Amino acid sequence: MSRNRYVLLLLILFLALWTALAIDPHSREDWLLENVLLLIGVALIAATYRRVPLSSVSYTMLFVFLCLHTIGAHYTYSEVPYDQWFKSLTGSTLSELMNWHRNYYDRLVHFSYGLLLAYPMREVFIRITGMRGFLSYFLPLDLTMSTSMLYELIEWGAAVNFGDGLGAAFLGSQGDVWDAQKDMALASLGALITVLVAAAINRSLKRDFAHEWIGRCPPAKR
Repeated sequence: MSRNRYVLLLLILFLALWTALAIDPHSREDWLLENVLLLIGVALIAATYRRVPLSSVSYTMLFVFLCLHTIGAHYTYSEVPYDQWFKSLTGSTLSELMNWHRNYYDRLVHFSYGLLLAYPMREVFIRITGMRGFLSYFLPLDLTMSTSMLYELIEWGAAVNFGDGLGAAFLGSQGDVWDAQKDMALASLGALITVLVAAAINRSLKRDFAHEWIGRCPPAKR
């Protein structure tokens, strides 16, 4: 399957999921807030698809992250019923097995932000600047950390401006005063794992797959 057809398939699958979960979300106001950044992200990916094309691997990572976010937006992050899903399969909840006392779906998505988006970020840096070596691994980690901090500031601003109801749902701290710091740490850890794994694979095989995949894409348009 060509890259264009594969990306189109991912887009169709994502739109089908998004449309299904746009129907009767747990909180329409929170869903609208959560989807502002999602729609900006999707629009950015679409706008740069021809100008800065990425590999199928990167588009797959972006697809998985957007799906995770869409699920969180439907239920609100602090109320995603993963315990019910897990119990229907195993007979007990994941929280019981792990001795958890909060909903950890938001932590999963923050970790996935770094784990799944650091590699596409690296491809973007390579695609635009042609950089190699240490900086091509460090800058995606640095960008993940800075955008994570920016997102926490956006959440804080929403909590202040929208009050205890909608603001608290969007913030999703669940009473944890260190929630923002933990979210940023998990995103940074996810990105660190991705860049270290990519660096280890490239070093052991003495090739950089990102450069090779980008070389197979149409040249970036100026």
